[in-house]
Amino acid sequence: MTKPDKKYSRETLLNIYTVMKQIRLFEETAFRFFQENKLRGSVHLCIGQEAISASVTELLDDDDYITSTHRGHGHGIAKSRDLKSAFAELMGKQTGFCHGRGGSMHICDLDKGNLGANAIVGGGLPIAVGGALAQKMRNTDRVTVPFFSDGASNQGTFHESMNLASVWKLPVIFVCENNGFGISVPISQSTSVKDIAVRASAYDMPGYVVDGNDVFSILNAFEKALSRARAGEGPSLIEAKTYRWKGHWTGDPEVYRTREEVAAWMEKCPIKRFREYLLSNKIAKEEELDAIDEQAAADVAEAAQFALDSPEPDPAHVMDGMYVEGAYPI
Repeated sequence: MTKPDKKYSRETLLNIYTVMKQIRLFEETAFRFFQENKLRGSVHLCIGQEAISASVTELLDDDDYITSTHRGHGHGIAKSRDLKSAFAELMGKQTGFCHGRGGSMHICDLDKGNLGANAIVGGGLPIAVGGALAQKMRNTDRVTVPFFSDGASNQGTFHESMNLASVWKLPVIFVCENNGFGISVPISQSTSVKDIAVRASAYDMPGYVVDGNDVFSILNAFEKALSRARAGEGPSLIEAKTYRWKGHWTGDPEVYRTREEVAAWMEKCPIKRFREYLLSNKIAKEEELDAIDEQAAADVAEAAQFALDSPEPDPAHVMDGMYVEGAYPI
């Protein structure tokens, strides 16, 4: 593990560990439900990437914004800390964040600052810039964090968003979760640079490359970017190098990578690494972490059952939320 630049409270570190564990178990349960045909359609899982969303959101407040991606369950859980609403939304139930209208790729929770996941690659980036502009115009010290992928870094929305955020010195912290693949295409075949973070220099902002499986590597860079953004000094770009253990989607045959490659990355498990740090530095005892694991498993199981037992949306309300009050469909 990287040495932390500052001392974090025991509560903060255990919160991060808890959220990482909740995300892992949530995603594993979602995968099992897909296999058992209890979940409609496919989902995009973030197993192996949990350290990024858990670490970043631990330093944010409810009034700070995030935007997410098609692989966004972890971001939504980390920001909202609401497993029941997340699972219900995933399963299209009335009790979900968006009353079952958003599903896996459109989880949104405005009360906790989650402006929404997005099925369009790079689609959340300009939304984040808009959110940051609103924060700046209100003279707040709030920030916006768009999570996006290595594939999104080649989209026009990435460059347009970076440019405008820099021109207006907006409080945006761009967090790229570089998991090595755009669907089945390795980054070496799609991207002109080895490190996406170097593109920050084109827009006159700091760029950081971090180990996305190392909690303190993420926290060290994010603390710098967060201080800069809250002080009104403008945006930063953080590239967190990580790996998704599962395929692009739950039915992906994964013919584009070897089992040996996946196994090698699984040895770098962010949860395992962080657990070992907490134990070796006497921040927590084995039985304490075991208790957190057990509670996380119970919480995810309860959330899953809540979703299974929740009602389907009422078709009579299918048009609710489509139009503002007083407006009429054309």
